Formats: sequence, structure tokens, C-alpha cells
Amino acid sequence: MMRLLRWAALVVLLFAAFCFFNNTNMLATPSGAPPTLLAHRGLAQTFHREALTNSTCTATRIDPPEHPYLENTIASMQAAFADGAGIVEFDVQPTTDGGFAIFHDWTLDCRTDGHGPTREHSLAELKKLDIGYGYTADNGRTFPFRGKGVGLMPSLDEVLAAFPDKRFLIDVKSNDPTEGERLAARLAALTPQARARLMIYGGDKPIEAIHDKLPDVAAMSKHTLKECAVRYTLFGWSGFVPKECRHTLIILPSNFAPFAWGWPHKLVARLRHAGSIVLVAGPYDGGNGTSGIDDAAQFKALPQGYDGGIWTNRVDRIAPLVRR
Repeated sequence: MMRLLRWAALVVLLFAAFCFFNNTNMLATPSGAPPTLLAHRGLAQTFHREALTNSTCTATRIDPPEHPYLENTIASMQAAFADGAGIVEFDVQPTTDGGFAIFHDWTLDCRTDGHGPTREHSLAELKKLDIGYGYTADNGRTFPFRGKGVGLMPSLDEVLAAFPDKRFLIDVKSNDPTEGERLAARLAALTPQARARLMIYGGDKPIEAIHDKLPDVAAMSKHTLKECAVRYTLFGWSGFVPKECRHTLIILPSNFAPFAWGWPHKLVARLRHAGSIVLVAGPYDGGNGTSGIDDAAQFKALPQGYDGGIWTNRVDRIAPLVRR
């Protein structure tokens, strides 16, 4: 019995040693490349997140504006890329004329002078709206962007034409599989090189439809992210990257990231070799979800030499820190 216990202890010790040396960053050399910044909705107005819910109108709780840009506009994307973003995230909504508008909200009432579900309008109707109409930082006493956002809601085609060589993450805002099919049909008309610069995330059903029709485009949903997390937790100690973690994007809250096998350098290198990108976001708090790496303290808390992706709402703040 004692001999069996000694052998069991030796096996456990050897296994623990293998896991340690296979995942420790003491033996890893960072690439020296700077992290890739993903600008969430371009360069956008930020807002306070206290008691935030899915139905909260965030335009009515913005911080005092520090720049003139509105989210999901071509100007905000240009500003984000100019600041140093490597990827820009934007939201798509289908329109009644078969296209896609770049807009976050399910309805128009919060941000614009329009009304009703966004997807129940044509692109021509959406172009007439003032997308800066509802923004206020002082509970409605002033509206600093009112009248300045008329005609600024772009279409998907306009964005792709304006930035033919840039990388984007497209957010599908519904769980409707037909929306995924429509988007896949539009992107299928692009060259393989153009599609390689795109990533997509959103509801489980549209992402499944997109993956079926465009397997060459990296796509992620809550389901695929959960499957990747479970399987990598089970097998990542060996250095193996499960198929659920390949050719996709992986968003890691900064307070969860240290528990991933190989974090940071070995994890980033493994997933990059598997065709995936790691995007570190702000801490998940269970109530308000996850925000971005948006200030100097959050950025400095990242591991030294981190060369993966960073999800940020303030590329104007974080990019100078990366350059320094």
C-alpha cells in the first residue's frame, strides 16, 4: 500500500511539474511587439456604468465630452485608427431595403430624433436622423451633439469602402439566424483577403449561420466562447488548443485572464498560432458586465511585455501609453 501511494505521489508530482514548466512564463520570451488595440465603436463618448442594464439609455449618462466624435461613425473610426487602433469594433443593424446600418441600439429613441426599432427602417430613412440628438452629460440641461449628427449613420458598404485595408470586428446585435445569413451573403462578395481582415461576434444563431457559410471568417458567440473556455481549462495544461478555440477571437476579462493556462505570453502565442486573437477587456464584475481597458491604472496592471489584444473604449488614452 505504501509503495502504491509513493508511486501515486510521484505521478502527481511529475504531472504538476509538467504543467508548471509547460505553462510558466519564466521560460517564455515576449515577442517585443506592442499590443493590438481594439477601439470599441471607434472613438466614442463614454458613460458611467452604475446600475447599468440592457435597457439603459447610455446617451443620457455620458461623461462630459472630451472629443467631438460619436460612436459608430466613419469620423470616429478614422480618429481611432489615427490614434493607433489596429482594429475597430462596430455594430450592425439590418435595414428594410436589404442592407446594414452601423448603429448600436435596437431602437432609435435613445440616441436619435427617430422612433421605433432600427431594423424597421430603410437606410434612406436612417440617413435623415440626427444620431447626436439624445446625448447629454447634465441630465438634459444641455445636448452638446444635438444637430451635429444628421446624416452620420453609415452603412456597412460605406465603412468597408472607406477603410479597404483596415481590420474590423462586427457585432451582430440580434439572435436571428436570417440576419447571419444576410450578413454572410454580403461578406461573401468580398475577396478572401478582405474577409481575412474581419471578425464577427454576436448571438449564437446568427454566428452559427455565418460560420456555416463563411468558415474562413473568425467568429465568436457566447456559446463558442464558453465551449472554448471549458475545453481549454480541461486540456490547455498540455499546450493543446481545442478546435473551439481555433480561428476565433477570445475576449478575456482582466480579472479572469491570470487563471488561463499559459497566461500571458504562452497563451497568446498558442492562440495566435491557432489563428485566434486574445482581447483583454476590463474586469468582469458580475453586474455591469465588462468594460474596456480605459485608463492608465488598468493598462499598467497588464503583464510586462503583453503583446496580445486590448479592448478599449478610450483608444485616445491607451494608445499613447502603448507608444511610450
